[in-house]
Amino acid sequence: MGTGGGLTTTTFDPLWMARRVGELGTEVSPEVLAASQDLYAPFHEREPYPDVRLTRDLAYGAHPRHRLDVFEPVDAAPGSRAVVLFAHGGGFVGGDKHRPGTPYNDNVALWAVRHGFVGVTMTYRLAPECPWPAGAEDVAAAVAWLRENIGAYGGDRERIQLLGTSAGAVHVASYLTHTAFQPAGGVGVAGAGLLSGAYHLPSFDPELLRAYFGDDPSRYAERSSLPWLVDAAVPVLFVVAEFDPPKSQRQALAVLQAHSERHGHWPPFLLLPGHNHFTVTAHLNTPDDTLGNWLLRHFGAGS
Repeated sequence: MGTGGGLTTTTFDPLWMARRVGELGTEVSPEVLAASQDLYAPFHEREPYPDVRLTRDLAYGAHPRHRLDVFEPVDAAPGSRAVVLFAHGGGFVGGDKHRPGTPYNDNVALWAVRHGFVGVTMTYRLAPECPWPAGAEDVAAAVAWLRENIGAYGGDRERIQLLGTSAGAVHVASYLTHTAFQPAGGVGVAGAGLLSGAYHLPSFDPELLRAYFGDDPSRYAERSSLPWLVDAAVPVLFVVAEFDPPKSQRQALAVLQAHSERHGHWPPFLLLPGHNHFTVTAHLNTPDDTLGNWLLRHFGAGS
């Protein structure tokens, strides 16, 4: 493996990595975030990315955080590739599509490109400045931009897949289940993957929800994506990590219970072994391909 635009020469040991992630525990904190990302940093590509045409900070709306980064294979013909749009986490109050000087969240879009997709990362407006339903509105605006413009970057507007983690998964789920945010005539995307999200808000931690969803818990049920998520118009893959905090794992159980009660079986679901709330995306585009393989089965071929 190379350096610079390629990968480091560090040997990847999946069993050792899973043990180290497990030792970090289930806490969601800045310290665990930093330690988790440090574990995977040696296995990521660094800019400039070979065979990738990268366009940063495309505006999809008027707010300064309405920005997209588009990663396309250099050989992509116009309109030829499926698209993965990624919404980052950050507890509704932080996060970004790209952290300069690190491989995150470029690694998610690069994973998409390396498997034949056009990869897109988005930022969105944050609470408390922009509370509910700003996140879902921003997913809607980004989807609208892609449907209008992604063909020029090699993407197929009819094959857009949404991928969200943590707060980003909440925003994607809200978009999928509230028709007010969707284009006329349909949801506007082909499918979605939801990682470590919150879907039944009354049973989640209100302290984590207040900045975005408001001070009135009686409104949380109507602002949840459950139970409507189990009847989403497109296929949805649900993922929770082995070392996600218990409140995130309970949200996954709520989805499984609601879906099985409605349809008599589970939805597409992955309990991701050896990972925590942060490494569920931090490992993408490294030699660990467990989640990647599931996403490929769920999303289909990129090209």
